[in-house]
Amino acid sequence: MKIQLLSCALAVILVSTWAAASDIEKVRNEKVVVIEQTLAPGERRALPAEHASELVYLDGGSVEFSPAQGKSQMLNVERGEAVFQSRQAGTMKNAGSSALRIVRVEYLGQGNSETWGSSGLSPNYKLLSENQYGRVYDIKIKAGTSEPLHTHHDRIVICLSGAQLRHEMPDGRTEVSTLKTGEIVWRRGGTHVGHNIGTTDLWVIAIEPK
Repeated sequence: MKIQLLSCALAVILVSTWAAASDIEKVRNEKVVVIEQTLAPGERRALPAEHASELVYLDGGSVEFSPAQGKSQMLNVERGEAVFQSRQAGTMKNAGSSALRIVRVEYLGQGNSETWGSSGLSPNYKLLSENQYGRVYDIKIKAGTSEPLHTHHDRIVICLSGAQLRHEMPDGRTEVSTLKTGEIVWRRGGTHVGHNIGTTDLWVIAIEPK
């Protein structure tokens, strides 16, 4: 009985540590849950052990990962860096001296063994990582430039530098949209030609769950 009570108390502590007031849920659907977090210096969060995740850092800094079993690990991260986090219990801590903003993309599915690689992507995209859960890539489009016809899967778009865009579809339709710096959105898959028609360079991280 005592062991059960201690386990329940620990679970409550971890949940309250994970679900801090500064956490903002941005997207929830059948494929992902996306949460934006802000960790003050020294602040700690529990890792959701039930799902694998992709962490995208909106700020540079230092993070300490402490698994429930094993040694702690320090990691220096840069703005725009994406780091895969496997399913494991433990905590993460902002080990730096400034606030650290993070976007956590939790994969709700089990994924599959299919490899997408750079298939369908524009040549100027940079493939950051791919595993059974998803594909992650970096998109940079300078102001006043275009990218050729390419194809996306359903994806999370995390905007690090916003821009005004125009999309030309294979059926002749044209759509104009604006991505704002800091915006986090869900986009359906599709094929298009992209133009940055604004005065600012676009920089986004895209995550396609499998």
